[in-house]
Amino acid sequence: MFRWMRVLVLVLGAASLAGCGPRGDATRPVPTAFVPAKQAAQRLVVVLPGRGDDLAGLRDSGIVQAIQDVWPDADVELAAVTLDYYMQGSAIPRLHDEVIGPARKRGYRQIWLSGASMGGMGALLYDGQYPREIDGLVLLAPFLGEDGILDEVRAAGGLSQWNPGPHQALSDNTWQRELWRHIKDLSNDPASAQRVWLAYGDQDSLGPAITMMVPALPADHVRVRPGGHRWTVWTPAMGELLQAASGK
Repeated sequence: MFRWMRVLVLVLGAASLAGCGPRGDATRPVPTAFVPAKQAAQRLVVVLPGRGDDLAGLRDSGIVQAIQDVWPDADVELAAVTLDYYMQGSAIPRLHDEVIGPARKRGYRQIWLSGASMGGMGALLYDGQYPREIDGLVLLAPFLGEDGILDEVRAAGGLSQWNPGPHQALSDNTWQRELWRHIKDLSNDPASAQRVWLAYGDQDSLGPAITMMVPALPADHVRVRPGGHRWTVWTPAMGELLQAASGK
């Protein structure tokens, strides 16, 4: 089990919209719900849950309608990569093997990955571990680690000055560094950063960490909306970001 996920439980517990939140059963396939496009599908958007969400929570968030109102040619797949998958250490490869990989074989023109809070963290980790698999990322108030790594980046003078050291496999001791390494890689690769869109609330408890990521992205790829760490902020932000991504 990844002991580091206990940090996630503690940090996001207060922000969770459903108390302790769903755990899931990591011995079984990742639960998914597929919502077909309103017209001939050209792309797929995969959505990962926050700490307090399961498939029902994702449906109730309104995120599917927000996506398909802007992109009627998008199939949406809700993928309940819940806490137990992360605790087992299998979340990222399972997301690849059971969701993204099979979707790629279906021949979509584009595959986008989105996640809120814990799911935003998962989306970033996936993009770092499986480069060039995802055509676009929409990150909704992603959890970006605990104070130790954040203080280290700040003490170095910010992301541009921070040295993450050599690449390491994801583990209890390395996942936060590898997460921030990927963010730094984005800051050094404008073409890759163009694929990434970010939104969060101006009262979000994770805001100080998220603002450290903002310089890695194009300024017009970031939205700050009124509110805290909840879907009432993220769902309308999704529509805004997809409109911007479409040049509307």
